[in-house]
Amino acid sequence: MGIYIFISVLVIIACVLVIMVVLVQNSKGGGLAANFTSAGQSMGVRKTADFLEKSTWTLGAAILLLSLAATASIPRGQGQKESVIKSSIEKAQDPTAIPVLPTQTPVEEQPDGGNE
Repeated sequence: MGIYIFISVLVIIACVLVIMVVLVQNSKGGGLAANFTSAGQSMGVRKTADFLEKSTWTLGAAILLLSLAATASIPRGQGQKESVIKSSIEKAQDPTAIPVLPTQTPVEEQPDGGNE
C-alpha cells in the first residue's frame, strides 16, 4: 500500500510540473523565452525553448512510466478468493421465480389434548 501511495504522489507532482512548464511556453515562440533576449545570456532564447520542450517530453514520459508502475503496485486483497460481483450475482434471487405460498393454514393444537 505504501509504494502505491508514493508513486501516486510522484504522478501528481509530475502533472503539476507539466502544467507549469506548458503554461510558461507560448505557442508562437514567446512565453518565458521572450523575456531572455539579452545577448550576454548563457542560455538564450533558443536554448530556453529547447529546455522547455525537452522538459515537457521528459515529464510526459515520467507520467507514463509512473502510471504503469502505479498500476502494477495496486494493493490486491489477499483474503478474497473470488470477486465481489460474482458472489453478489450468485446470491441474488431470481426475479422471474413464482413465490411459493402456503396452501393450508397451520392447525393450532389445543392445550387440553384437542377434545372439546
